[in-house]
Amino acid sequence: MVFHPCFLLVFLSFLPLSIISFTFVTATATKSKNPSPSSTSSCLESSPSSSETMSMRWFQHEISITAPSRGCHLITSEINKEISNDIRGITMGMANFFIQHTSASLTINENADPDVRRDMEVALNKIVPATWTKDGTFHHTMEGEDDMPGHVKSSLMGPSLNVPIRNGRLALGTWQGIYLNEHRDQGGWGGGHTRRIIITLQGQG
Repeated sequence: MVFHPCFLLVFLSFLPLSIISFTFVTATATKSKNPSPSSTSSCLESSPSSSETMSMRWFQHEISITAPSRGCHLITSEINKEISNDIRGITMGMANFFIQHTSASLTINENADPDVRRDMEVALNKIVPATWTKDGTFHHTMEGEDDMPGHVKSSLMGPSLNVPIRNGRLALGTWQGIYLNEHRDQGGWGGGHTRRIIITLQGQG
């Protein structure tokens, strides 16, 4: 049988495309039968025992801490003592710390050299000087010279922190500690420096 040259060229031009299409379909079919074991979602879906053993847990604590003076104070040990019984059962989660005051704040910084805490207080006083209460910068002055500067510092530093929980512990860095920053000399209305902190723990255990 003799084929016309044009017919032969058309046939050859389609041949590579047919082979490629066949290879692609075959590879796709093989992949669908063998999902990648590195996929986290696939592993979770194919292992019902994982979802059964991992349960979501919630805990909430309130802790009152008395700052000995105005300034930045390391309170990591007090917090760890308060939450030790509950956090040990959480393998992966998040801890939220919220201070219920407008002239104190929370932050995370170095836990080793106490000069860091001293220098933080000095820097904050330079950023928001108490003289602004006397020179007309601030109008809210009825609660004392340190009150409005304390409000500003509280907003700058922030009232809350989120810290990851890993294997039953706060996942803080080696040199990280949690600070309670007391921004007033009198602690608000002359009532001392006792500050309430709400601690919420959530995660899987």
